[in-house]
Amino acid sequence: MKRLFGLALLGSFSLFSAVAPASDDVVRGAIESLVPGAKIDSITETVLPNMYEVSIDGRVVYVSADGKYLLQGSIYDIANKIDLTEASRAGARKQVLGEIKDGFIVFAPENPKYSITVFTDIDCGYCRKLHGEIQAYNDAGIEVKYLFFPRAGVGSPSFAKAEAVWCAADQRKAMTDAKAGVDVPSQQCTNPIAEQYALGQRAGVNGTPAIFTPDGDQLGGYVPAAQLRQRLDQLSAK
Repeated sequence: MKRLFGLALLGSFSLFSAVAPASDDVVRGAIESLVPGAKIDSITETVLPNMYEVSIDGRVVYVSADGKYLLQGSIYDIANKIDLTEASRAGARKQVLGEIKDGFIVFAPENPKYSITVFTDIDCGYCRKLHGEIQAYNDAGIEVKYLFFPRAGVGSPSFAKAEAVWCAADQRKAMTDAKAGVDVPSQQCTNPIAEQYALGQRAGVNGTPAIFTPDGDQLGGYVPAAQLRQRLDQLSAK
């Protein structure tokens, strides 16, 4: 994936060649010629003539029907004021998040109005700011379900801190301590940190905190509790 999304762009697009006639197979072949073994989740037609939308591990790109052109960017429906690409990304993220059945560390009020999933990094400044206001989120009726996304990757110091929190007898206290800069005793146990990190990558997480609704809408990074509640109310009203 890094090869594909790290390719140099000319403006907002890159050009690639293919030799087969126009079809889904041509589009698939064009992608696989760039990234052998790429996990292609779906190939669908778009509102643009002869342009296909391709979902690859939660990321969305566009490929021409003849396989000659690849576009990285967004399609925006001006008349209806809808970001069509973001809607597709949300669908892909919803599918990824739906694969997670347990493994959350949850901070919730008694009867939450809304639930959000937050990919977090122990050492991230804005992650710490968000957690420092966790009571405000709960008071706003928002349940916060944490997953770990140590940005430095598997085996990093942040990864080890996430393991320590997960393996602690009281995970919620350990999370709060770690976010406050308190050293949590290192422990080894069976844990889902690597799997959560991989899922975050599939969901398109490229920074922390990353906040998602159950429907896959990304609400940004750190958002104050009152503002987040307002945005959730707006989404609920649609």
